[in-house]
Amino acid sequence: MNFTDQLAQAQRLHHSLLCVGLDPEPSKFPGAWQGKPERIYDFCAAIVDATKDLVCAFKPQIAYFAAHRAEDQLERLMAHMRRVAPSVPVILDAKRGDIGATAEQYAHEAFTRYQADAVTLSPFMGFDTMEPFLRFPGKGVILLCRTSNPGGSDLQNLRLADIPGQPRVYEHIAAQAQGPWNTNGQMGLVVGATFPEEIARVRELAPTLPLLIPGVGAQGGDAVATVKAGLRTDADGAITGTIVVNSSRAVLYAGSGDDFASAARRVAMQTRDALNAAR
Repeated sequence: MNFTDQLAQAQRLHHSLLCVGLDPEPSKFPGAWQGKPERIYDFCAAIVDATKDLVCAFKPQIAYFAAHRAEDQLERLMAHMRRVAPSVPVILDAKRGDIGATAEQYAHEAFTRYQADAVTLSPFMGFDTMEPFLRFPGKGVILLCRTSNPGGSDLQNLRLADIPGQPRVYEHIAAQAQGPWNTNGQMGLVVGATFPEEIARVRELAPTLPLLIPGVGAQGGDAVATVKAGLRTDADGAITGTIVVNSSRAVLYAGSGDDFASAARRVAMQTRDALNAAR
């Protein structure tokens, strides 16, 4: 089963558009675990166990593990997710982007070492930097397109004078991902919830691609506006253009006591239900 099929299956099974981002910050851990990077696996595994029936994906951010020399804990966490939530795809948020043999190594890291189902990439250096990832059958490749940070406009919103119609950079990326770059149906796009008008524009240009949408929750993105802008269905209500709405800090740090996992579950359920109510 490829990433897109896995995603659709998890969305149906859990009636969910929610992705929980796993961005462990030991300084925010509860109780006796606070400030202890050796508890990263324990914290994240508890969040996974508490929310695995509420989500369509998990998204570990590799920097939060690497910064604490916790790559071995990430490997354990990936194995744990495959064991306890085999129907939930895992997106490795790595934002890689490099050429040739280096890109091959990054692809090996994501899909062989960590066994991720999909990975986020930067398209800045062009298609040949994505191609090594596309060699892995069934794996998802999710390109940064219109990101949720304010500085994204510095480049992504500029117009390209050399292309007919002078599209903005993010529009060109969306069109390429829907078309010639998507050689075997593996691509998706990252579009921030803080820019609902841009979500709608990306959806217009890429009507069938999965959109990974960060920014709901702590970053202030509106759940209703996000769903309205990005989700597309046919006359029978079947999803034709799906969205994967990520929430990280709002779920992970919903509670600071021993009940942190149940607090995370409560916020995840509220977020999932809010997204479904907007459909």
